[in-house]
Amino acid sequence: MATKRDYYEVLGVDKNASEQEIKSAFRQLAKKYHPDVNKASDAEAKFKEIQEAYAVLSDTNRRKQYDQFGHAAFNQGTGGGFGGFDFSDFDFSDIFSEIFGGGFGFNFGRSNRPDRPRRGRDSIMRMNITFNEAVFGTKKVINLNILDVCDECHQKGGHGEKTCSKCHGSGYITQEQRSLLGVYMTRSECPQCDGKGKTYDKVCSKCRGSGTVRVNKDLTITVPAGIDTGNQLRLQGKGEAGTNGGPNGDIYIEFSVSNHEIFIRDDNNIYLELPITITEAALGAKKEIPTLYGNVNLIIPEGSESGDKHRLKGRGVPDVNTNRKGDMFVVLKVVFPKRLSREQRLLLEKLAATNLDRDNIISNFKRHISK
Repeated sequence: MATKRDYYEVLGVDKNASEQEIKSAFRQLAKKYHPDVNKASDAEAKFKEIQEAYAVLSDTNRRKQYDQFGHAAFNQGTGGGFGGFDFSDFDFSDIFSEIFGGGFGFNFGRSNRPDRPRRGRDSIMRMNITFNEAVFGTKKVINLNILDVCDECHQKGGHGEKTCSKCHGSGYITQEQRSLLGVYMTRSECPQCDGKGKTYDKVCSKCRGSGTVRVNKDLTITVPAGIDTGNQLRLQGKGEAGTNGGPNGDIYIEFSVSNHEIFIRDDNNIYLELPITITEAALGAKKEIPTLYGNVNLIIPEGSESGDKHRLKGRGVPDVNTNRKGDMFVVLKVVFPKRLSREQRLLLEKLAATNLDRDNIISNFKRHISK
């Protein structure tokens, strides 16, 4: 068997070279000798050689072993693809990603690791509430049927945790891959631990290894004052459990508010249509009217007309974010009687015979028509 070259010589660095110098040398050589780039007959062998050298010299413990015992430090390994040195647990992902940008058949992205923490799924629920519940706020109990963390194994999926013997805890197996373009390294999920890097003596009987169980539970929520139809309330971390220690998802409550019998809501303002008689409109009146916060007296001035608005400041709905209340508007509606008693008719006829301000009547009539 050919004598193996000194690793420092392979990378072209001094024995006192820093980690950055070793990495920089490997970057340059890997770009130069990668089989997909360099078509020379010896490119494959050189590329394998510099990978082996970098795997040893970039690791502090392996470098110490090599400096002390040379190649003999790894000759009693598992018979890996590099003359006895097994670096199936070595992670080339960062530097290969820098050099090749994820190309040349490499798939070393850490974001796809099966054992990385993953956030649980969000879910949305729809809730019907009354008009008053929306205005003043309330408490509601919702029923959840979601995946939650298994309390038997604490989401691990088993008992008796140990490092995977096949991938040495990395979650991946590194292998040589041959193609028409040459030989290069590929990395695949470890089949023994499913990429988790850990195995267990006993699978959890409650969650059957998944780490999560479906639970049914009640949750009391606070509906803030001022909620309106279409608004959503976020319950952070109350959704489905994450995996591999990831955070729980969120629950979003979307509200649908029922209509009120007499009040009409427009954003944070409230409208009330108030019917009045023709005599109340003509002579003026004092009316007791309902509001969201109790009854109040409203003075209706004489000569009022249908459509006139009276504003009651701060009698509307509180803003869901600032708690500042909107206003209430009372809209007058003059109601004309459909049937008159004999006495009422006689009174109106007497009124018609009086000398009313004709010009004022015509002016009011035109103003009414123009609206």
